[in-house]
Amino acid sequence: MFTGIVQDIGTLVAIVKNGDFLLKIKTDSLSLANTSLGASMACSGICLTIIKKQDNIFHVQASSETLDKTTIKNWKIGTRINLEPALRMGDELGGHLVTGHIDGVATLTAKTRENDSLRLSFQAPAACARFLTPKGSVTLDGVSLTVNEVNQAHFTVTLIPHTQAATTLGTINVNDSVNFEADMIARYTERLLRVP
Repeated sequence: MFTGIVQDIGTLVAIVKNGDFLLKIKTDSLSLANTSLGASMACSGICLTIIKKQDNIFHVQASSETLDKTTIKNWKIGTRINLEPALRMGDELGGHLVTGHIDGVATLTAKTRENDSLRLSFQAPAACARFLTPKGSVTLDGVSLTVNEVNQAHFTVTLIPHTQAATTLGTINVNDSVNFEADMIARYTERLLRVP
């Protein structure tokens, strides 16, 4: 479980594409000293298992399901990755409850500067439109954000300067894709209310 509060921007330093993808990710400011093998790390919102670590580099593996649902298939050496270790008991829940289970890929359709902030417009996966609501939560590339407006599968969010600097979303361009996770509470509520 995560909160969508990014703690570092890592860099993909190696990738082996042979069946499952094996990825080596370098972190500049996260300490891996107390991180055990088998621990979860949100990598641009994707919950991945640490299978090896050395100094400030950790290894993860992405299965075919993960490759189908996320942007990992487009990653290359040098790709910048939002990182958040899994929550520990007693940690502050600063964003919202995030599972790291990606629903699909959203695409940036417009980017507008509003004073010091950036207003970003996205096209969500069609099947996820029902989970979007104004002032609700959404996770994009592992970043907890508040939805501003919704028009079917189109929605907007605003990035304050801190979020622009502390995450990869500050340098996103129109037509770029991001990992999309719908709000967990909205997902479960919709499931419970669905007629059997």
